[in-house]
Parts: sequence; C-alpha cells; structure tokens
Amino acid sequence: SPVYVSALINLAVLYEDGGEFDKAAQCIDKVLKYHPNHQRAILFKKDIDSSKTMFYDEEKEKKRTRKSQILETPISDFELSVRSRNCLKKMNIETINDLLNITEAELLSYKNFGETSLREIKIILEAKGLRLGMALEEKQLASAEVSDQSATEDEDEKLVSKSVGDLQLSVRARKCLQKLNIRILGDLTRRTEAELLGVKNFGVTSLNEIKKAIGNIGLSLRSLD
Repeated sequence: SPVYVSALINLAVLYEDGGEFDKAAQCIDKVLKYHPNHQRAILFKKDIDSSKTMFYDEEKEKKRTRKSQILETPISDFELSVRSRNCLKKMNIETINDLLNITEAELLSYKNFGETSLREIKIILEAKGLRLGMALEEKQLASAEVSDQSATEDEDEKLVSKSVGDLQLSVRARKCLQKLNIRILGDLTRRTEAELLGVKNFGVTSLNEIKKAIGNIGLSLRSLD
C-alpha cells in the first residue's frame, strides 16, 4: 500500500542519517520488489549506494561516542545518599545504562528503596535528558515496529502469490499471460511492457488493461530503467 511504501522510505531515510546504509538499502529493496518503477525509491537507492563510498562522518561518530560514554558512566560518579547507593549496588545497577533498563516500579519494589531515593535518581537522569526505563521503551517500540512490518510483508507476499485470474481480464489478455506462463501476480510484475507486447495478437489496449488492473492493487510491471 502507499502508506507502507512511504513508511519504508521514511525508515530508510532514518537509517541513512544514522549511517546504517545496509539497513537503508534493505528497506528500499523491499519497496522496489513490489514497485520496481517507484521513482523516489530508485533515486534514493542510488543515493544510498553513493553514501557508502563517501568519507567517514567524524561528527556522527563523535556523537555516538559521547552517548556511549554517558551511558557507561558509573553510578559511583554521582552524589547519592548512602541508602540509594546501597540499594542500587544490591540490585547490580552500576551504570547510567542500567538505570535506563529498569522501571520506577521495579526500583520502588526493592526493600528500603523509597520515593526520596527515586527522586535523587530521576534528577540525575533528567539533567542528561534521560529517564528510567527509557531503553526498555525503545526496545518495545522497535519490536512492535518489526512485528507490524512483518505482518505487512506477509500481506504483500500473499498479494503477489494470488492468481492472475483474480484480475478479471479479457480473453485476449488472459491468453497472452498463458503463453508467457504467467500464473501469479508475482510472475506478472517481473515482466516488462516490451515482453507482453512481444506476444502475438497482444496490443496496447490489452497492455493498458493489465497495467490498470494491477495498478488498482498497488502493483506495476517491471521497468528496464
């Protein structure tokens, strides 16, 4: 669907911005698999390939390094009450990153850890633009996005696996597809206009009929461009 295509392209943009060019390319490849003529995807694919050969982005690496240093900062570097420090130690919470992987409820459920200790920790994290359970939320969100994407991919696979008979084409158009041994929509989207027009008695009218039929369900013929 158009929404799914846009989502994949937007995700590819995010991956490219983060320097994850292989993941960006995978997103665009999925778009081109079902929409081989999608111009924006084709152009973006070229941009990604070019980006792989560009100079190393030192600034982005510095940002990643700074973030990593913050997450690895030991809890012992901060001024906490003895009670808070002891509780965190018993819970094996040693770094800022550990705090991002635990929730307020989990901390409060621990013996001798109360609201005062919770406030101490929240102040430290807020000063760095972070919060308790932040990493857990990001993991859950990423997992949900992957699940949604997988579900959509399954729907697309089902679509291209459908019989061309479902298109309700004219007799002449159906005979052309039979001669080319095109049985499912996936077979059809891998063919070009030239291949179809090369079949005897198959003309522009039949070609337009097929293009309109598959266009109505978000598919297209393969392009040689």
